[in-house]
Amino acid sequence: MFTYKIDEELSLKLIESKDAQEIFELTDKNREYLREWLPWVDITNKVEDTQNFIKMSLNGFVNRKSLDVVILYKGKAVGIVGYNEINNVNNIAYIGYWIGSDYQGKGIMTRSTKSIIDYAFNNLGLNRVEIRAAVENTKSRAVPERLGFTNEGVIRSASFVNDKYYDMVVYGMLADEWNIRETENR
Repeated sequence: MFTYKIDEELSLKLIESKDAQEIFELTDKNREYLREWLPWVDITNKVEDTQNFIKMSLNGFVNRKSLDVVILYKGKAVGIVGYNEINNVNNIAYIGYWIGSDYQGKGIMTRSTKSIIDYAFNNLGLNRVEIRAAVENTKSRAVPERLGFTNEGVIRSASFVNDKYYDMVVYGMLADEWNIRETENR
């Protein structure tokens, strides 16, 4: 299975069926916090819903169409980061993520996202990584901004959550930009 150690306290691992209970409990504990921006929260009401998500995720991984990894902080599952979609024709990965509210402000999501971007460019040979976040979701937007992504504009009414449409900011990073940036930061 896919595992990647980021540092002494943080690692990523491919989501597995055995993670269903822990991921569901994390989702359930953070339900009100997560549902503000994530439409899937309201249809994740039992462990079986999380198991179905994991099956879909593993199928996407096998077919090289997506990749969802569990973020482990000090050995405990604290969130998910991954490629919601991999477009193999155009060599683009679309990143999505979420984290439990107790784990914000520790740099966990930025470090995890940075690692999955490295993997996209250096292991999968992709050319572009894209992150989208609601204009009002400043916490989610802060991740690509900290990582040096280009704000490429706003797509109007691109997300429907809690009976409301949200405009989405599109952030993009190209492989050559990332490699220059990483070389300069060494």
